[in-house]
Amino acid sequence: MQQIQFIGTTPTALIELIDEVVSKRLSDLKKNFTPKEPTEFLTRQEVAEMLSVDLSTVHNWTKKEILTANQIGGRVYYKRSEVENSLIKLNK
Repeated sequence: MQQIQFIGTTPTALIELIDEVVSKRLSDLKKNFTPKEPTEFLTRQEVAEMLSVDLSTVHNWTKKEILTANQIGGRVYYKRSEVENSLIKLNK
């Protein structure tokens, strides 16, 4: 381990300097930090209700790759963000 000597700096001044730098870095992190939200999965029924369509429409859109399905244990789920991103904005 390497030793460093601080000449002309008191321990109190060094502690204050370290505290000031760490506090500044933490406040910068708090300003720019956005917590990652967990991925929300929807069932076929929930997607159908969300888009006000029939289950067969959800099935057809999945076959046409308009919607991307995920499967686990025989159950089909859709990521909410992917469903929302699959909507196309119309220019009028």
